[in-house]
Amino acid sequence: MRPRPRRLKALAMLVLATACWSLSFPVMKALTLAQQALLPGVSSWFTSSLCVLYRFALAAAGMAVLAGPALRGLTRREVAQGVGLGLFGSGGLLFQMDGLAYTNASTSAFLTQFYCLLIPLWLAGYHRRLPSKRVLACAVAVLAGVAVLSGFDWRRFHLGRGELETLLGSVLFTGQILWLQRPGYAGNDVRRFSLVMFAVMALCMVPVTLATTRRASDWWTAYGTGPLLVLLALLVGVCTFGGYLLMNRWQPLVPATQAGLIYCAEPVFVSLLVLFLPQWLARFAAVDYPNEALTWRLLVGGGLITLANVALTLAPPPEEHPLSAPPAPVSAGIESPARGEVPG
Repeated sequence: MRPRPRRLKALAMLVLATACWSLSFPVMKALTLAQQALLPGVSSWFTSSLCVLYRFALAAAGMAVLAGPALRGLTRREVAQGVGLGLFGSGGLLFQMDGLAYTNASTSAFLTQFYCLLIPLWLAGYHRRLPSKRVLACAVAVLAGVAVLSGFDWRRFHLGRGELETLLGSVLFTGQILWLQRPGYAGNDVRRFSLVMFAVMALCMVPVTLATTRRASDWWTAYGTGPLLVLLALLVGVCTFGGYLLMNRWQPLVPATQAGLIYCAEPVFVSLLVLFLPQWLARFAAVDYPNEALTWRLLVGGGLITLANVALTLAPPPEEHPLSAPPAPVSAGIESPARGEVPG
């Protein structure tokens, strides 16, 4: 495939990955509401960490089946890549979850997207050159869009525990995005390092879940009904397999900066889904979860995020050309994408 069509396909796949991740927000909200009825008084830390544990443990098991005999070819580089992605990802989730308990949702949504600025700034420091004006303008436009979309209020903002933890989570998400594109991992098999990544993320949740467990029976009571198992299956099949495999396969074909900006479109997809999906989930899981209304925030904030991504798509930054590395060889039946010149 020629470079430009290949890059455009990679961008489309990352947009699809972002859409897959956005489904997790209304699904996890419905799960939480149902579990509050099944387990009254249980810690939200327990239900959140148990969900992540089950989600990624099942994904790891599924990848083991999918990879099959190819697992015998697991290399040290694939283990290192998977462990790094898993540690960055699970750490980001933990700090984001705990930070949300000490700040409001709009502030958390805004600060989490700060990796769209952190990535170009980190790359600028490493390469000792300023990001292009286009990149900076697009990053600022995305942050402005997220601020409008989330209802972020500068007048009430202060740097407390919740805000600092959320920013630390954003730093770790930045590390996850950059770790995926290290040139030394070119040629790694997507299935094998994704399996390692999923397993590490599940294992990282075990101490949190154990520490917040009230009684052992809560581990299966939390998913003791058919609708809850279906919702968990959606998280595994769509949000984990769909989102993370698309990310791991296609992100290395685009600049890290642009990938970060695309991922910031997640609140736009969430805002669109909650216009109609909550009522469907409410009927299915027998919970009270009303739809949200279309507001000017979605139109303005979503418009800014979309325009910024379109601007970078039409003219990708030359200093981060996604195809600067030579194509990697085909491995285990899956074409491994070339890695961009992103330092580790």
